[in-house]
Amino acid sequence: MGWARTLLLGDVGNRLDISDVEQDLELLRSRLRHSSDRDESQDSQLEQLEYEHEELKLVVAALIRHLTRKGIVDEADLRLLAEG
Repeated sequence: MGWARTLLLGDVGNRLDISDVEQDLELLRSRLRHSSDRDESQDSQLEQLEYEHEELKLVVAALIRHLTRKGIVDEADLRLLAEG
């Protein structure tokens, strides 16, 4: 209510306004904490996905080397497949 509370209720109105502002601040702080927690969780998930991605790249590279050494897959065919 702002100025109307002050006019009608004086100091009590001011205190009510301050209380409203304090509640709004606490709500904003809570949302900020929740957002920060979510960001940390997402960062952790991204880190795990990046690790898994690197592991998969190593496995695929090893598999390709193995298959080409055994003569099961031709390097030219792999290039065509990768470009494809």
